Parts: sequence; C-alpha cells; structure tokens
Amino acid sequence: MRIVRIAACMTACALIVCADARAQTGADGAAEAGAASKAEVRDVSALLAPIIEKHDVPGMVAGIVVGGRLIAAGAAGVRARGEAEHVTLDDRFHIGSCTKAMTATMCAVQVERGTLRWDLTMAEAFPDLAAKMHEQYKGVTLAQLLSNRGGVPSDLNAGGLWGRLWAHRGTPREARRMLLEGLISRAPAHEPGTKDLYSNAGFAIAGHMAETVAGKDYEDLMQELVFGPLGMTACGWGAPGDAETIDQPRGHERDGKPVQPAPWRADNPPAISPAGRLHCTLGDWGKFISLHLRGEAANPNRAAAVLRPETFDTLHTPPDSLSEYAFGWARPVRPWARGEVAGATGRVLTHGGSNTMWFCVTWVAPERDFAVLIMCNQAERGDKACDEAAWALIQEQIKTARR
Repeated sequence: MRIVRIAACMTACALIVCADARAQTGADGAAEAGAASKAEVRDVSALLAPIIEKHDVPGMVAGIVVGGRLIAAGAAGVRARGEAEHVTLDDRFHIGSCTKAMTATMCAVQVERGTLRWDLTMAEAFPDLAAKMHEQYKGVTLAQLLSNRGGVPSDLNAGGLWGRLWAHRGTPREARRMLLEGLISRAPAHEPGTKDLYSNAGFAIAGHMAETVAGKDYEDLMQELVFGPLGMTACGWGAPGDAETIDQPRGHERDGKPVQPAPWRADNPPAISPAGRLHCTLGDWGKFISLHLRGEAANPNRAAAVLRPETFDTLHTPPDSLSEYAFGWARPVRPWARGEVAGATGRVLTHGGSNTMWFCVTWVAPERDFAVLIMCNQAERGDKACDEAAWALIQEQIKTARR
C-alpha cells in the first residue's frame, strides 16, 4: 500500500509532495478528543523512539483519535537537538499547512451564520480595490480560494512581494492587505477555475476576506469560531516558546540546527497565517481532527458538531473534477481505511504541513472511525519519520480494533 503525504512547505512556493511510507500503505462531542485522563490514554511512545533514532530527528509526538477522543498518544526525543529537555505531550508543535482546514472551518461557520458566502467574490469582498483588480480576479470566489482553484500563484517573488512581506512590521491584518494588493493588479497564474494550483496566498486572501467582511481580525475569528468552541486552549501563531529557555520544542534547519523562536525569521511572514502559521498541542489538534472525523458522512458513527452535516459535506467534497483537494483536505483512497459496510470505499481525509523547520501529518479514516496524527520538530527527514510513524499507528489501531 501507499501513503501519499501532502507536504505544504511554507516557502514562497508551496509543494505537494508524494512520498512512500515504509509499509506503503454540538461541540461537546468533538471536544472530547484529548479530554480523557492520562490513565485512559494508551502510551505509544515505544513505537516512536526507534523511528526518530532511525531518521535522526530530534523529537516527535503522535496519537490516535477514535470517535470523539484521543485514545493513544506518545512522545519521544528532545525539544532541541543537543539539549536535555525531553518532548512531552503538553508541548506545542508547529502544524504548517494543516492550518488550512481550520481556516476553511472558520469560514464555514461564518457561511452558516450568513455573514459569508461560498460564492462571495473578491470584487464583492474588497469593493475599494475592485478598480485595481485584474479582470480575472474579480470573479474569484471564497470557495475557489479555499480549494486552490482561484488562480492565485504559489510563488510570491514577483515584484518583490515576498521580500516586502518579510520586511513588514505592521499588524498581521495589514500584512494580508499588502499581500492582496501586491497580487491583484497582475494576471492570475492561470484562468481561475481551470486548474488546481496549491497556493498559500489563496488561503491568506480567504482569511483576509473573512476578517474584512466580519470586521474582526482573522486570529480573533479563529479563537471565537473554532478554538473556543472546541476547547482548544493551547494554540498560537508562529514559532512556539521562549527564546531564552527551551520551554517548548524548537524547529530545526535542514542541517539539524535548532532555530531560536523569534517574532521574525523563525517562521513565515504573518501575512500567510491562514495558510499555515499555527502551533498547538497534540491534544488540541486531536480535538479538531475529531470534529472532521465525526462530521464526515462516511463515518458509521457520524455525529456532526459545530457545523451542520451538509456543511461538512461541502468541506470534504472537491468543488469540481480538477483534483481531489477540498477545503484543506486531500481525499485519496486507501485499502486499509475501507469500512465493513456495503459501499465502503476507503476514502480518507489527509494533509501534511511544514514551514521547512517542522513537519506534521494526519490521516483520517472515517469509515473506521479513527485518525492518526503525528508532529515532528524537524522537516528534513521528519517527513519520512512521520510517514513511518503514521503507518505504525495505523497498524496498531487496526490490530487493536480486531481484538
């Protein structure tokens, strides 16, 4: 079997990378993930230790979500290479492009409330900029931005935009407006709606669309509409931790050198937070993953929370036949994920994330009502380590479920 990793490396040009794994393969319910006591959570640390040693990465945390809660979790390795502080399950890891599904979820809440529309266009959302927009951008919709169909380029270097975003010292919201204004006067990378082009900037514009219409900063909307309702209390933006003490894991460069957390250069520019600058604990991420695991129509134990069932159907369904990418989720089919009911397909929800210093990945198997999630504090070799850990946890869960 084959596991396809969706690795969104948060550089100027995001990548979708396919990699073979070793074996090749109401809010209350959603908030149960990670809420079980430590005595109830099976320790899988022993599965992770040899994997981080084999791939020479500093640290990793991983878990298994079944239904509404985290039922297994493990931690192995250190927060920073060469230092003594060990990784713990309460540590915060950067999740890169796995933020995208959260941004889409926040927008979905607004759509249900009637303050946003999936077909809201850029010209409607930003009427003050409509005269400056390239004609092809004017009709690009929120749904297209959140599914990589908007023609927004993946490379932001044209005209020096990427450098200006790095140099910007204003608010994140102002940075997102700078990104928008720096793109819209030029032609899209392709005619909107005709191709699937993975774009961090597209999600950044979607987040800016949401905050502009709501009159509240994107970060505040995420807290109000996603983190708060799910009980996600350990979320933040940029690199986690304090620069003076190793109180949280640190990301690592390609050569294995730990990166000191700082407001600038320890992560990507704040303009692209909606595409991938979030950090959180394994438990908090598990709460979000549980929301989508139980919200999926193919789950035999479906129990939609926060959003209506039909909204989850939208979020989990590609808007056209261009690709299987939908609102922050890739949707391949995997034999190991096939359920035991008639018509089961084995279709999963999956995504990976990286800012080149961290890596994470999740595999959600709705027909079997479980998901695995893995977080590593190094991207170089961490992608392969996460793939191997994912497959180990998948096999662990399938074996446990058969007992």
